[in-house]
Amino acid sequence: MFSKLATRLAPIAVGTGIGYTCFTDIPDVAPLASKFNSFDGLRVSAAARAMPVTAACDAKDPHKFGAAEAAEPEVSKEQQRANKARKSNGGMKVFSGNGNMALASEISKMLGLNLGKATVGRFNDGECNVMVHENVRGKDVYVIQPTCPPVNENLMELLLMVSTLRRASARRITVVLPYYGYARQDRKMQARVPISAADVARLLEAMGIDRVVAVDLHCGQIQGFFGPRVPVDNLDGGIVGINYFGDKDLHNPVIVSPDAGGVYRAKKFKEGLSHKFDGLGDIGLAMIIKQRARAGTVDSMDLVGDVKDCDCIIVDDMIDTAGTLCKAADVLIDKGAKRVYAFASHALLSGPGNDRIANSSMEECVVLNTIPTTAQREANEKLTELSVAPLLAQAIFNIHAKKSISALFK
Repeated sequence: MFSKLATRLAPIAVGTGIGYTCFTDIPDVAPLASKFNSFDGLRVSAAARAMPVTAACDAKDPHKFGAAEAAEPEVSKEQQRANKARKSNGGMKVFSGNGNMALASEISKMLGLNLGKATVGRFNDGECNVMVHENVRGKDVYVIQPTCPPVNENLMELLLMVSTLRRASARRITVVLPYYGYARQDRKMQARVPISAADVARLLEAMGIDRVVAVDLHCGQIQGFFGPRVPVDNLDGGIVGINYFGDKDLHNPVIVSPDAGGVYRAKKFKEGLSHKFDGLGDIGLAMIIKQRARAGTVDSMDLVGDVKDCDCIIVDDMIDTAGTLCKAADVLIDKGAKRVYAFASHALLSGPGNDRIANSSMEECVVLNTIPTTAQREANEKLTELSVAPLLAQAIFNIHAKKSISALFK
């Protein structure tokens, strides 16, 4: 009798797709199940033993239940993966170094997870000391660590964290880089200099990472510095700024690129703003051509485009010393701009950067929290910081649930 019952139950257990707990969902099996506590290693709950016989399985199709069983709505495979990830997070773990703990905590909270337990400290001689305090074997691990100043310390923390997790048998390691340091040397501009952006990519890949998620890489070709085994998702932080500026009362808005290399970024910002906020009318595009004597200094600037009586938004990927940005704002005001705003994903604000923005002709400078804030930045009335955590949290979830990343920007 039991062998016949086992033959009948086996395809049902497989067909339902709910594993061994399907015993509790088959009414006509409940009376037999009440005679024993387990059958072929399958546990039977007390609820199943007390369940009355209400329907019988269809003999022709063991996957169908009786009329008393409610039919489940059809769910797409993509939605099934998302539901699975949402219910249990499928073994997802999120860790962070000391680079931007506040952002990492915000992201993990949005994912419904606690930040992974790890200690990233220092030995007495200053060396990094990394210890992970929970099991990561077979887990899908995400390490959130911007390589912002102090660049070398944050980079070494990241490398050692990845190494630790790989040696602890993590199934997949995704590095989330809100800010990618060493990105400005993406090619040889003169003899006997490194291509540091590529060298950092090789270091990360050598440690055994499986994927990279970054925000507004300084140059898009960094994605190609990683091998084909390591896909790179370069998230557009401009979408956060678009939502912010779309709610402002802008008059004849013009998007301005502070240099020739940023025209594509400014064009994308313009198109996103036009697509999402029809009420802004026709949005213009302008560009500033600058002559730079050396890094950090600009000799002269020329404007290409008309900004008279317009509200201008200067769009860039990062603000370092803010010299270029503040001079660009002055040029726009001299050319008749009504108001000047700025948006950048990464606020390094090295040296006099913060003071320059505070004393500039700009109305407001909007940045993302890819780099930890400081007391000086918080005190700057012209500086507004937006959170990139919702964008990164959604990207992490989509990757884990095997959903599209590009869909975030449509």
